[in-house]
Amino acid sequence: MRNMKRIALLVLIVVFTSACATMNGGTGSNLDRIAESGVLRVGTAANMPPLNMLDKSDLPMGLDVDLASYIAGAMGVELSLVIKPFAELLPALEAGEVDMVISGLTITPKRNMKVAFAGPYHISGKALLTKFESLVTSENTDKLNSEAFAYTALESSTSADLVKTLMPKARLVTASNYDEAVEMVLSNKVDALVADYHVCVLSLLQHPNEGLVSLITPFTYEPLGIALPAGDAQMINWMDNFLNTMRESDELVKMKVKWIEDPSWLTNLK
Repeated sequence: MRNMKRIALLVLIVVFTSACATMNGGTGSNLDRIAESGVLRVGTAANMPPLNMLDKSDLPMGLDVDLASYIAGAMGVELSLVIKPFAELLPALEAGEVDMVISGLTITPKRNMKVAFAGPYHISGKALLTKFESLVTSENTDKLNSEAFAYTALESSTSADLVKTLMPKARLVTASNYDEAVEMVLSNKVDALVADYHVCVLSLLQHPNEGLVSLITPFTYEPLGIALPAGDAQMINWMDNFLNTMRESDELVKMKVKWIEDPSWLTNLK
């Protein structure tokens, strides 16, 4: 049955991409340049497990990486992962240094003013990672908004925006990556990390004896999307149709089980 589903997916992708290739002739879309170059450049941070990270051989892996591989395969081109700090990814897309960004990006109105989004391909949410159980058991964010607290969040992230908006009295210390942010919590430099829920859960698994606690459920709704160049209707249409194909074939579900529910990949994490 699994083989039949994979065959059906391949057939859908072949039919879908063939139709798009026919429609794309002469449009001047970025799809033309990608097809001509034979390379799809995807920007990612490679430090946001389980979405994107490096394995012990310094090779990117994760849900975002698998998704990028499927996209390149459907386009019939090679995949080139361009690793940059999270804060530099969208500027790289706007500058034409990458063709798209797949890196745990939340779809927000502010970001959507500058770039286009396809998706969401995954739903996440914000949570707290801390050593203080009283923080994660607070019934609302009002108690978290205090000058007595210091939080860390990824630079230029929606987590940092959340702290500035909901906890303006608190001190915010931004980090360039999650390893740095978690270390701030472990070394008591800050009271808590505000991050995507799956990042907090992963940190609990990685540091089981450090006294860390987190929320049982995320306290915000975060739709993650694929960032694309603004104004390229053909490419946006291609990506929306591709994601629909992935959903209907259950391939997205399988990816999420592999990277979010099954922790076996942790043994290969750098």
